[in-house]
Amino acid sequence: MDNPVSSQDFRMAMGLFATGVTVVTTKGHDHVHGMTANAFTSVSLDPPLILISIDKRAECHGLILKNRNFAVNILREDQESVSRQFAGKVDKSLFDAAQFEWVRDTPMITQCLCSIGCTLWANYDGGDHTLFVGKVQSLQVRGAENPLLYFRSGYRKLG
Repeated sequence: MDNPVSSQDFRMAMGLFATGVTVVTTKGHDHVHGMTANAFTSVSLDPPLILISIDKRAECHGLILKNRNFAVNILREDQESVSRQFAGKVDKSLFDAAQFEWVRDTPMITQCLCSIGCTLWANYDGGDHTLFVGKVQSLQVRGAENPLLYFRSGYRKLG
């Protein structure tokens, strides 16, 4: 167990765990800012808390610290294009793929399965990431379709 684990091997191993796909959104400087993320989980029912893990180099990281709020938008299986839209450099011309509504000063994607609006409850150092715990302030549940999944470095669908 003394052999160090490479980042590449660790990423490959974590890719074997199937996850749902979300887009974390918050207010940008002059636009909606979002990033695709699969590091998301519930933490507590009382109070309702969720956790996201954000790379410290990501623009979203600083915006969450500044705004003290964010939303997690759970994507439908037909929203791979929305996931890809937010999975790289922000290109404002791509924002046509997602529409937003503002709830408590936080942008939420209107076409997804569910949007979870949060205020920042706590944040913890997690190596090259920060673990953000959000207190759920609003829920927008919109559908019962299947979720978009991510497994082995690729998008997947149920069934």
